[in-house]
Amino acid sequence: MTTTPSDTPSDPWSAHYADGKEFSPLGDAERRLLARHVPAPEGGRALDVGCGLGELARFLAESGYQVDAVDFAPTALDRARADHPETEGVRYHVHDIERDPADQLPHTAYDVITLRLSWAFVGDRTRVLNRLRERLRPGGVLCVITPVADTAPEDRPGIALDEAEIDLLRAGWTSADRHDADGLAVLLLSGPVPARATCADKGKPAPHALTGAGVVVTDHRGRVLLGWSVRGVWELPGGKNAADEDFREAAVRELEEETGLVADASDALIRAFLMDSTHGMPRLTAAVRVTAHTGEPTVTEPHLIRRWEWHEVADLPALAQPLFTPSAHVIDTFWPGLLADVPPVHRYPVAPEAH
Repeated sequence: MTTTPSDTPSDPWSAHYADGKEFSPLGDAERRLLARHVPAPEGGRALDVGCGLGELARFLAESGYQVDAVDFAPTALDRARADHPETEGVRYHVHDIERDPADQLPHTAYDVITLRLSWAFVGDRTRVLNRLRERLRPGGVLCVITPVADTAPEDRPGIALDEAEIDLLRAGWTSADRHDADGLAVLLLSGPVPARATCADKGKPAPHALTGAGVVVTDHRGRVLLGWSVRGVWELPGGKNAADEDFREAAVRELEEETGLVADASDALIRAFLMDSTHGMPRLTAAVRVTAHTGEPTVTEPHLIRRWEWHEVADLPALAQPLFTPSAHVIDTFWPGLLADVPPVHRYPVAPEAH
């Protein structure tokens, strides 16, 4: 059994397992569904993500798979090894599926990838899902087992997915079957469908002089921040100018108000002004790049944004859900030609600023 180093702090979860805690055991209904729908092929290989104490990994090994069981909490893996030292077919690895590079996984392709009671804890779900799709062999299955919000304890809403999140997870697959296992949703996803990013508005805006800023902000790996809107589109941070506020000030204010990220107006660079219309109203958007910031993205306006995710720029042309049209215009300004079929816009470039 081997481990792969992770640079992600896992103290809270390690403490959880060090205190002797665990999660709900694998139920008979789950076992029957897995045995029926994902039987091990000859030489079958499985990846169990967020394996915890390894119960599902051991079941998959007993079913005939060679299993890579990964978790970012070393204490969980230590307990799994200590409690079941003789398990054949299971290899445990310290790996954070959200922050460690996918090429650090032990193998390049799997017949089944499982995530049990862990998907609700993933922040950048779209990016992680894209990387997991890439690790499926032809005919492979991604299996997500999750509590459902309607039946989750009221004091623990963060452990479950609501129906909108389940629908989002099931988008972009040829087959996306859903089963019930004693109140848990068992999602069996196979046949990734190549997607093409589309654009959409979020409905008629309130009366306003529609001027504002769309903000491109990236992390240290060059990933761009997008929010999943309650109106069903991905969008950049940004918003309307306040009274007597210029576009740079609007950009950094909206960035902080929407995401908690703090930047200085002097680090906000305007690349272009973009003019289109919506519902008969002219709309002017400043395409702004914030070059330095502090903090971590946080949902501060849950009535507008469900969550913030860092996206690989190369993934944007294949988003399964629409981009808010002004955000698509801003992205097309900084990465020309990346997106196909962007709606028409009048673009007024701004000369590079001395900075």
